[in-house]
Amino acid sequence: MKKATAEFEKIQAISDAEYENYINLKRKEIVEYHLKNNKSYKEFVGKPEIKNWHELPIMTKKEFQKPLSERLSNGFTLKNVYVNKTSGSSGDPFIFAKDKFCHALTWANIINRFGWFGIDFNSSKQARFYGIPLDFIGNKKERLKDVLKNSYRFTIFDLSDEILEKVLLKFQNKKFDYINGYTSSIVLFAKFLQKKNIVLTSICPSLKCCVVTSEMLFAEDKVLMEKQFGVPVINEYGASELDLIAFQNPQDEWQVNSETLFVEILDDNDNVLPNGKEGRIVITSLYNKAHPFIRYDIGDVGILDEKSTFKKPILKKLIGRTNDIAILPSGKKSPGLTFYYVTKSIIEDDGNVKEFVIKQTKIDTFEVEYVSENALTESQILTIEKAITTYLESGLNFTFTRKDKLQRSKSGKLKQFVSMMK
Repeated sequence: MKKATAEFEKIQAISDAEYENYINLKRKEIVEYHLKNNKSYKEFVGKPEIKNWHELPIMTKKEFQKPLSERLSNGFTLKNVYVNKTSGSSGDPFIFAKDKFCHALTWANIINRFGWFGIDFNSSKQARFYGIPLDFIGNKKERLKDVLKNSYRFTIFDLSDEILEKVLLKFQNKKFDYINGYTSSIVLFAKFLQKKNIVLTSICPSLKCCVVTSEMLFAEDKVLMEKQFGVPVINEYGASELDLIAFQNPQDEWQVNSETLFVEILDDNDNVLPNGKEGRIVITSLYNKAHPFIRYDIGDVGILDEKSTFKKPILKKLIGRTNDIAILPSGKKSPGLTFYYVTKSIIEDDGNVKEFVIKQTKIDTFEVEYVSENALTESQILTIEKAITTYLESGLNFTFTRKDKLQRSKSGKLKQFVSMMK
């Protein structure tokens, strides 16, 4: 870690004027390294040498659907690398590896970003809203990690008012410095506090900030959380196979990690788009020698801000996953989250609905599953259907089903829009 921290600080000390040269050098080095030392990547590229960065093919998760041992670079084995597995939220989970120095750089980056808000990983107490394995060994292993990380993990598979009362009691009895976890779970806690008319810092004054990750953060949810927690809410965007990708800085900008990653926005034909244009997020890990992630399509769609520079790229907007697209009867394609945005603006007006998901089951049919104290009225349902007709198109059919709780993934994440169309 000492070596990685020193290297990270050295990277940060590079001037704005020299930063493009740094990025170009690291890109060249990592490509040459894997073309020379990684048989799998060399076969994927199809030639031993590349003269132009834009000649490099785009990697996707499907390229990794073979044993990890066949994807490792020369000199690396399963015993001398960090190994983990992606959650598979894009539909293609896979096992990946990082060399130890690359993994240490990831942690140097995380420590640096949290430090922007006065969080010290060695001493700050974390309230953790994350999923956890339910099998005995996996559960105990994660609980031990939590102890070592000075964190307390709340279960997120049951967030009923009865359970949230117990969560609140923990905040009264423990001096938490920050909250960290899945957006949807933490929003539920904020809504619970709103109902009880409690600001969290009134009972837990040690709290400094809240960091949300892994799911979309909507502007109105951020406002609610900041009001009910009494602290800043920070938006994190990352991928376990890569690193922190973007982290909200104290100036309220979503600052992209340019120290260890190179982020591009591409169109459907793999052309690089100018800043300000929406496209696929493609990322290169500049330091992972064990396993290539070079021009890797992470499966997300976003926009880089026009004011971005090589040293300080800013993520203007994260739109959602490329596989969350609704295809409508007219042939129109729309991001699934459009349905969610429109519905959310109406469905949560009165504070009755706690959370909901939308599923596309047929080309013209959508199911809305929701958790609420009272069932939606006929008037509310008509308002939602009218709004969706206005924003998208007419002739769509909706069913609304009230649930006691929503089905989450094994990791505990909640996906707001799911297309079941093939």
